[in-house]
Amino acid sequence: MRAIRAAAAALLAVAPLVIVAPPASAEDDGFPKEGTGHDITSFGFSVTPETVAPGGTVTLTSDGCEVPTVTVTSGIFETVTLNEGHQGTATVDVEAKVGTQYEITFDCKGERGTAKVTIAGGAQHDTASTGARKGVKAGFGSGGADGVGTTEMVTGGVLIVGALGAAVVLMRRRQSTGS
Repeated sequence: MRAIRAAAAALLAVAPLVIVAPPASAEDDGFPKEGTGHDITSFGFSVTPETVAPGGTVTLTSDGCEVPTVTVTSGIFETVTLNEGHQGTATVDVEAKVGTQYEITFDCKGERGTAKVTIAGGAQHDTASTGARKGVKAGFGSGGADGVGTTEMVTGGVLIVGALGAAVVLMRRRQSTGS
């Protein structure tokens, strides 16, 4: 009996924190506004590896663009056109400055996303790809890959309230039966 009371008290203490979460405004679609420096786009793109030696090769990938070609530009290689979602490669200029990060721009029908490549001395380092991933377009889910969205907060609140209600009903039944 004491365990039920303790659990109910703990849930009552936590419930307001979950339920009072601020709702997302109608204008907050989960996408950063233009000019904020974030690279969430309606299409996905990546550069592999993220660290490369001067004269090395990078693989450029794009998917989800509604037009058949994506143009990739940078100050360290010639412009590359990716066709029909196929990947492409580019050779980094041998005079690229070691220790410098260069920006690579992916252009899908005027929508641009950027990734960075670091120039390293010596051999190439094959590390994880860099670049933005597809953002959430519509439907359920969080506004971003790292955050908890309104849907999750409301669902969690409903589950907590339901658990509290069930605990209260069970506690009252036990008290009325004299157990």
